[in-house]
Amino acid sequence: MAGTQNDTPGSNRLHIGVFGKTNSGKSSFINAFTHQEVSIVADVAGTTTDPVQKAMELLPLGPVMIIDTPGFDDVGELGEKRIQKTKQILNRTDIAVLVVDAKKGFTATDKLLLALIQEKELPYLIIYNKSDLLEKIPKEEEHSIYISALEKISIQECKEKLAHQIPTEDMTLQIVGDLLCPGDLAVLVIPIDSAAPKGRLILP
Repeated sequence: MAGTQNDTPGSNRLHIGVFGKTNSGKSSFINAFTHQEVSIVADVAGTTTDPVQKAMELLPLGPVMIIDTPGFDDVGELGEKRIQKTKQILNRTDIAVLVVDAKKGFTATDKLLLALIQEKELPYLIIYNKSDLLEKIPKEEEHSIYISALEKISIQECKEKLAHQIPTEDMTLQIVGDLLCPGDLAVLVIPIDSAAPKGRLILP
């Protein structure tokens, strides 16, 4: 039986971390992005308290893991703990997504999050959510796009722009990189199934 995208081990997936202020619409964005109710959405700020992971496939990157993180606000006694938690998630993130409330604009907290992302030298995309509340959409730049998760506006364009933030030839994911050394001889056996989609390899 052919393997599905959900059979791909998490270690072989590109991890996409989604960051942003509390109530910026991170969970709504992920639900629109994956076409599933992955994350809880509510009017109460801070609904997401722990990272939520969702496996999916994003062309041309292939199998990815979406990580929805708790709302980030650098205020109060928990500010430093939030920063440390964010850094821990960034350590296992390959591409970072910063979700900004387009109506409120780029805040000091967003700047801090972007600085943490850039400190790790990660590919990133700034997603200005709730664009349906704007009278005019500002000009988008290389690392930014305006969407509306609620109205499902520019979701496909967002996927394409996110996928192109990292060249596929630079991907370092390896299937047997921990089993072989330079100069070793390996025999690759690929099972063939006529029912499998064209161009897809079957996981053992």
